Amino acid sequence: MNKVKCLIIGSGPAGYTAAIYASRANLSPVLIEGPQLGGQLTTTTEVENFPGYPDGVEPFTMMDDMRRQAERFGTQFVSGIVTKVDFSVSPKKVIVEDEIEYEADAVIIATGASAKYLGIESERTYRGRGVSACATCDGFFYRKKTVAVVGGGDTACEEANYLAGLCEKVYMIVRKPYLRASEIMQQRVLNNPKIEVLFEHNTVQLTGENKVQGADLVYRKGEPDEAMRHIDIDGFFLAIGHHPNTGLFKEYLNCDAEGYIIVDGDSPRTNVPGVFAAGDCADPHYRQAVVAAGSGAKAAIEADKYIKSL
Repeated sequence: MNKVKCLIIGSGPAGYTAAIYASRANLSPVLIEGPQLGGQLTTTTEVENFPGYPDGVEPFTMMDDMRRQAERFGTQFVSGIVTKVDFSVSPKKVIVEDEIEYEADAVIIATGASAKYLGIESERTYRGRGVSACATCDGFFYRKKTVAVVGGGDTACEEANYLAGLCEKVYMIVRKPYLRASEIMQQRVLNNPKIEVLFEHNTVQLTGENKVQGADLVYRKGEPDEAMRHIDIDGFFLAIGHHPNTGLFKEYLNCDAEGYIIVDGDSPRTNVPGVFAAGDCADPHYRQAVVAAGSGAKAAIEADKYIKSL
């Protein structure tokens, strides 16, 4: 049995920032790094909108900087995946890889959220080389170029409008014959001369030499008038939703219909005293590294207060 004051689950901007603050508060935190070292941010191409990097930074470099900063103040890192928790007891129990058990006075959950992908093989091939799940993060790299956005909901419409402010042309690939977005978002898309909506289209594969240069689509798949179409594009943006990595905690924590952890107002406090949530696992709206980092700081500060109250 390993007893710790503060245990952090997740190694993205929220987790690492929480570790920096917790370790500086002499909480001797242990951080469980999870399956994707550095979090979802490492799937992007380059980070240009995080303060302190005026020339931009490679995501792995930025995450390594955060990790080393946390390590400098005494954070202990554990490689592995959390497989079970028990938040009904105090101290809280956290089990890693079904064998290593921790008892923690406070737990900070920073497991993030994963973008939903179409599941075609070429998505993986071009991930970070033209395939993105965040227009706000990566749209800047496609100024005056042609891109495609997949999806027909509010998020897809928002992404398409955002990209239309940067790009020469934006295709929206919509599998249904209509947009699911709210009326106002539909009108913004349909009235934007830079956006062309391709209704009843599905992506078959992405093409290109070392980076995305085109997409093969199928129109009205399975219908008598089924037809293939190719579009030339420089970027391919997924906007079909995210799923928070919170399944392990739903037995104990209040979550919304999508699975995002519900926190107390603007704080990181959950419904279980001593358990705090930070970053994208509790944020269905912003999904930005700088926001996640700020929430990680808040979680560590609240954890410190909670531990001192015991």
